Amino acid sequence: MGDRTRAHSGAADGAATPCPPASVRNVVLVGHSGSGKTTLVEALALTAGAVNRAGRVEDGATVSDYDEIEHRQRRSVQLSLVPLEWDGHRINLLDTPGHADFVGELRAGLRAADAALFVVSAAQEADAVAGAARTVWEECAAVGMPRAVVVTHLDTARTGFDAMTGVCARILGGDDPDAVLPLYLPVYGPEGADGHRRATGLTGLLSGRTGDYATGVRREGPPEPGRLPLIEEARGRLIEGIIAGSEDETLLDRYLGGDDIDLATLTGDLEKAVARGVFHPVLAAAPAAPGARQGLGTVELLDLITAGFPSPLERPAPVVTAPDGSARPGIGCDPEGPLVAEVVRTASDPYVGRISLVRVFSGTLRPDATVRVSGHGLTGRGHQDHDLDERIGSLSSPFGGQQRVLDHCAAGDLACIGRLTRAETGDTLSGPDDPLLMEVWPMPDPLLPLAVRAHGKADEDRLSQGLARLVAEDPAMRLEQNPDTGQLVLWCLGEAHRDVALDRLRGRHGVQVDAVPYRVALRETFGGPARGRGRQVKQSGGHGQFAICEIAVEPLPAGSGVEFVDKVVGGAVPRHFVPSVEKGVRAQAARGVVAGHPLVDIRVTLLDGKAHSVDSSDAAFQTAGALALREAADAAPIHLLEPVAEVTVLVPDTYVGPVMSDLSGRRGRVVGTEQTGAGRTSVRAEVPELEIGRYAVELRSVSHGTGRFSRAYARHEPMPQAVAERLRARESGQESGNG
Repeated sequence: MGDRTRAHSGAADGAATPCPPASVRNVVLVGHSGSGKTTLVEALALTAGAVNRAGRVEDGATVSDYDEIEHRQRRSVQLSLVPLEWDGHRINLLDTPGHADFVGELRAGLRAADAALFVVSAAQEADAVAGAARTVWEECAAVGMPRAVVVTHLDTARTGFDAMTGVCARILGGDDPDAVLPLYLPVYGPEGADGHRRATGLTGLLSGRTGDYATGVRREGPPEPGRLPLIEEARGRLIEGIIAGSEDETLLDRYLGGDDIDLATLTGDLEKAVARGVFHPVLAAAPAAPGARQGLGTVELLDLITAGFPSPLERPAPVVTAPDGSARPGIGCDPEGPLVAEVVRTASDPYVGRISLVRVFSGTLRPDATVRVSGHGLTGRGHQDHDLDERIGSLSSPFGGQQRVLDHCAAGDLACIGRLTRAETGDTLSGPDDPLLMEVWPMPDPLLPLAVRAHGKADEDRLSQGLARLVAEDPAMRLEQNPDTGQLVLWCLGEAHRDVALDRLRGRHGVQVDAVPYRVALRETFGGPARGRGRQVKQSGGHGQFAICEIAVEPLPAGSGVEFVDKVVGGAVPRHFVPSVEKGVRAQAARGVVAGHPLVDIRVTLLDGKAHSVDSSDAAFQTAGALALREAADAAPIHLLEPVAEVTVLVPDTYVGPVMSDLSGRRGRVVGTEQTGAGRTSVRAEVPELEIGRYAVELRSVSHGTGRFSRAYARHEPMPQAVAERLRARESGQESGNG
């Protein structure tokens, strides 16, 4: 695996040729930002002949397919597909953003793929790699994804290949570090002018042969004699790791008994262990030098993908049900089976409109066919349930800036569909006569609020449509019309996610919006009992207005709302006007009595009043009730109530102390901690929501990108007086500035 020299069997114009499921490999590239994923995609595509650097002329300018892919993917924060061919196999490379804000795109890539290349950079500090890598590795492990590790940037390494392999084994291997071992050792050339030694080849530990890339094309030969002891030591460890993950229980006894296990057996067991996800080989790779045809390690990687990674036939398909939720038989990767495909990415192109990237899990998708588009709804994220028929247009496969037409897309493969106007990311496409719905993949919970408003009158009409399209493309965003503050809030995963949302609204959807401060839903309540008298007496020709009422107000326990009690005796307030007083009291409570926040947790008792046989009316008593409540508020302390959230933070044990200290600094109360295994601790706390508006961003700083949290509303409770005064002063300053 990787020790055989092969010429590429695909070319640029062959990338759109459909393949049977057994010959398809869907591979997602994952890793932290700056690890070199996109550069690795380019290097693999160049080696496979799917792109070129020769340059072609378009509109008077010379461009290359290589540069086209580089430009499009470097500016993209969405899942990107690059198909290529190698040794009779179709390889779909899915490049994911490395930033933590785009974990939704990562999960979409994991859903569409059958194996992963986990990319780490030797140019970054080992501790930084460890923190970022652990989170992504756990995402892969959660879905049982087979993985291989690729170390990049060896020419500018701060951490050598051996040391980085050790870091990966320690951090990623968990309880079994021997499940993460190198398959090749890099061979280095002389030291350059910059002080770095450039890797020029790789020695296969199983075959004992060296692939030399110094000329720009891989040449195979024997290793240098001086490296044999190093190779033998690493080879022994690798063989032990392969045997430990082997399904052949006799292999260990044979090895311990001194048998020389043949190369074919070791290679076969290695390939099976990789496909089963119990062994994760480590390789090295580098882009091709100027003028070269192959980059370091690219042939070995392509061979690993075709020989060691599973085909779609070997991976279980997601669970399906009928759209109404009733059970349906499971599906398999059968081109002749019922059609089941899933939209894993939705993008808008200024020239061709909406483009949907779909993975076909069963059946065969054909151009101009009518399909059933079924969506889970996710109403909490601004999506509605839908189950409707739609006719698809052409099928295509991306190639640089072009789309290569496909005549069909069979089970196990991926394709792009243009102008599928009603489908959203996560939707299922199935046959209209046999509609099915796939189990949705887990969506990350967006916890950073972005309050927006239309910039001008012309933008108001386009705002709702633009936001709807935005959340259709990215289900990791959640749209909310806050009922308490009236704000339109787009919940995002972090600052980068927020900036992309604003950029897409303005640039892609033509909506100019202003980001405004997010307002937390505060409440008001009485700090003690008080009385108030409302007097509405006016005479201005014709019927006048006459209504007087006297009320008593007393605070109630949290969560009681507004309670109204009638204790009028003797008909001082006629019975048919008592509901009018209550209506006025409740309307004033909803508007607030001091700072404009709803008044809650009080009992209002109507004690007395006066009426006029002619001039009293429903409106007059409503006004009197509101005035009475306002007068009572002047006679009692009014407390601001702030929402408190139940926050659960999951972090490595190393960061428990800093996280607890940070929560305490946010006026939080830590209510418990719990060990969750694998060196992680769950910290539970109650924290005022005013203090965690940016916690999605700030937790990353405290935990070095390793922590995550969830939040849920707990209750409203009194705000400390000093905090309330600062808040009022800040709000007054904002109002003065706006004026």
